[in-house]
Amino acid sequence: MEHSLINTIIASIVVAFIFGMIAKKLNLPAIFGYLLAGVAIGPNTPGFVADVSLAKQLAEIGIILLMFGVGLHFSLKELFESRKIAIPGAIVQMAFATATGSAVAVYLGYELIPSLIFAFSLSVASTIVLIRSLEQRDMLDSNIGKIAVSWLIIEDIAMIMALVMLPVIANIYNGNETASFQLIAEIILGVFFKLGGFFIFMIIIGKRLLPWLLHNITKMESAELTSLGILSIAFGFASIAYVIFDSSLALGALFAGVILNGSDIGRKSVDTYIPMRDAFGVLFFVSVGMLFDPTTLLTQPFAVLMTFLIIVVAKSVAALSITKLFKQPREVSYAIAISLAQIGEFSFIVGSFSLTNGLISQDLYNLILAGAMLSIVMNPFLFKLYDLLIINKEVKAN
Repeated sequence: MEHSLINTIIASIVVAFIFGMIAKKLNLPAIFGYLLAGVAIGPNTPGFVADVSLAKQLAEIGIILLMFGVGLHFSLKELFESRKIAIPGAIVQMAFATATGSAVAVYLGYELIPSLIFAFSLSVASTIVLIRSLEQRDMLDSNIGKIAVSWLIIEDIAMIMALVMLPVIANIYNGNETASFQLIAEIILGVFFKLGGFFIFMIIIGKRLLPWLLHNITKMESAELTSLGILSIAFGFASIAYVIFDSSLALGALFAGVILNGSDIGRKSVDTYIPMRDAFGVLFFVSVGMLFDPTTLLTQPFAVLMTFLIIVVAKSVAALSITKLFKQPREVSYAIAISLAQIGEFSFIVGSFSLTNGLISQDLYNLILAGAMLSIVMNPFLFKLYDLLIINKEVKAN
């Protein structure tokens, strides 16, 4: 179609605005409106149908900008300080969600490998949802925000490693390749080598180059060039990670933001990228809605409910257990559990790749999308319940 890109952008933004306004009028999260906007212009509902593949690519831009922003709000020092709770927390939560989810999927009649992949895709939270939730509540720079973001970064790294393994798993599952310990070990070592290479590259070159580059851009006193410079840094280092180090675009943008966070000029650039991030972030939610088939809620109600409970309840139980073990205050434990009780971008990436390569069925992929939509919509309401039952109680106690 000649104007497919223009039509997709116009439809996504205009319909998202309309549904977002309606959601706000009904005291519902604006995100809920964006998701419904995607359903409305998607291929599973009548009327105008936007280009799904283009919408997914536009959403990738939002993910890159958001991960860059996460890095600007975070530092390696804070990640190191939170490691004692973030690393075991992420591992335990992902393991518990995967074990619970795979058991449920097997009970529903699916084979073990598809069940494990389905459950694994439910184990990682959405960076976009988490950052927005924390920002709206002024928690991003608090102890809660630092632990939650550190926790999520560990989960994201685990997902990136899994994405490298999935092609081999697909070949083995489809009978195209023989499994061997040596093959798996070589792949895992290769992943660590590439991630380590990119990390060293960013520490040695990026740490010197990025602040110097941004400093010289801002000296020109041009708002347009500053905006373009920040975009170039985010997209440039995302591309370096993807093309040279065979990593993800999101990880490259994240590391670029983390490096810039170490300089004063990098931290001052946060306000410049926020409008761009928000605009493309909306496209992310619209693209999720476009992929969702609403008939899943009618054809698989029990499976949808169980998927939702795995995301919201099972993951929260694991998070609460870890934070309690590390003797975190109750308000911190519940805030972290709620922050991570949803799924998003990496879940869709894992699910989409697995569906394309025959690792999961369309039914399981629909359940992932249904779980994502329901958990994203539920997240703000869980925070309201948190205010009512936890924060108010703490205030009265003091």
